[in-house]
Amino acid sequence: MNDAELGNYLEAGKVAKKVLHSCAAEIRIGVLMGDIFDRVVDQIESQGAMLSFPPNISFNEVAAHDSPSPGDERTFAAGDLIKLDIGTHVDGYIADTAVTVNLGDHEMLCKAAQAALDAAIAVVRPEIVVNEIGAAVEAMITSYGFKPIVNLTGHALAQYSLHHGLSIPNTGIFGSGILREDNVIAIEPFATTGSGMVHEAARVEIYQVVGDMPVRSPTARKILNKAKEMHGLPFSRRWLNTPKADLVLPALLRQGNLSVYHCLSDVPGSLVAQFEHTMIVTDDGPIVTTR
Repeated sequence: MNDAELGNYLEAGKVAKKVLHSCAAEIRIGVLMGDIFDRVVDQIESQGAMLSFPPNISFNEVAAHDSPSPGDERTFAAGDLIKLDIGTHVDGYIADTAVTVNLGDHEMLCKAAQAALDAAIAVVRPEIVVNEIGAAVEAMITSYGFKPIVNLTGHALAQYSLHHGLSIPNTGIFGSGILREDNVIAIEPFATTGSGMVHEAARVEIYQVVGDMPVRSPTARKILNKAKEMHGLPFSRRWLNTPKADLVLPALLRQGNLSVYHCLSDVPGSLVAQFEHTMIVTDDGPIVTTR
């Protein structure tokens, strides 16, 4: 990794850390979910970075990928457990970080996820097999009496690439990849009171361009042009100030131009906590860019 790349990763992490904690502090009872989303976007852009994906703001049993729709009127309520997961980039070099905001009596669940992240970071080094990271996560979460979500993982990062091949499990039962020096990874333990597995819910607010089939519709062209502003990274339906967008998105999916990020949920009535940091693997220990 050259100095310019390292500098971009560090700057993206600096912005992500600042914005994450600033906006998480604004998650309070009665606040609109959409206001937090817009605040994250505004703060990242005002600090000279760009978003690497739409802010995820996920309630209670939803672990990931929830995000406000246009005109969303949902507010935070007493008892909620809110995951705020944000991403920044500088010239495509990404930082991905998350925190859980406890609006109820869920302190031990949050501690389990936070402690699991700390335990995982402590074992990161070149040549480690990634299931050793997962084993550290799993051992810590289960020691608190909860379950890790085993079908969600952390991931490697690269320029303009959020999921760059290598997955970082939250369990020790799988994961044969090996970390190398200068790998950039995001570790994100999820602790749950539920089943330990998530499923795809019907709700979709986040899309990504994956194909380039020709389109005739002016609305479709506008949507794809808007998506190109993200350099191939995911975008939000909330950003599409385009008439008939909701009619055109399904057609773009059928054509193979888009893929979707479904909300990912554990069983109804359960609660999920998440914490996440991005780091660069070095012989001297990981450089945690978002801490």
